[in-house]
Amino acid sequence: MAFPSPYGVPGGLTQRLREACAARWDAYCWHPFVQGLAEGTLPLPAFQRYLVQDWLFLIQFARAKALAAFKAESLPALRGKAAGLSSILAEMQMHLAYCADWGLSEADVLAQVEAPETVSYTRWVLDRGMAGDILDLEVALAPCTIGYGEIARRIEAHPGRRRGDNPYESWIGAYASPDYQAVAATAAERLDALGVSHGGEARFASLSATFSEAARLEAAFWQMGLEAGR
Repeated sequence: MAFPSPYGVPGGLTQRLREACAARWDAYCWHPFVQGLAEGTLPLPAFQRYLVQDWLFLIQFARAKALAAFKAESLPALRGKAAGLSSILAEMQMHLAYCADWGLSEADVLAQVEAPETVSYTRWVLDRGMAGDILDLEVALAPCTIGYGEIARRIEAHPGRRRGDNPYESWIGAYASPDYQAVAATAAERLDALGVSHGGEARFASLSATFSEAARLEAAFWQMGLEAGR
């Protein structure tokens, strides 16, 4: 599914990374799980499995944000990462309330263990962050933050988009909202700026491999949820 890049500047690092792994990026952003969300046909067990694992994912994502704060290249960047970490911790509480709306109590969620797909993705991100600098970590994180914004845009543009009585309308709305779209756009701007300040051109082959692998792991995360609905 061809879809124009909604974030970053032409020729900037964000768009170049996306273009370099176009097939994997599309497999992630237009996975059958996502299409099921758009059309309102995704089986409930698939979405419930995703919700629980996404909460467990957020725990590790918060740790990655903390690592990004440690590796931040400036005081303003450090402040931004600290604010981002606080936002994720608050989101985790809201996520539990959202799970309750889908019949999953806090006890149900807390009793779950991480799926292999959750472990492989999150620990890989943390490993990239530990081994590299702030640019390596931000590239590993970008497909999640930027990807969810693009996914919401793709859903809204889908001719088969189910509205009104779509059971996943609130999920779609959260990522299609101006607030989240601003988060995704800001992440792309930061990635483009880091690409300039941290030698992105000279390191493009390595950064591209990281971005591509993150997209693959994101698609595997969708697939994990989808398998639970079969």
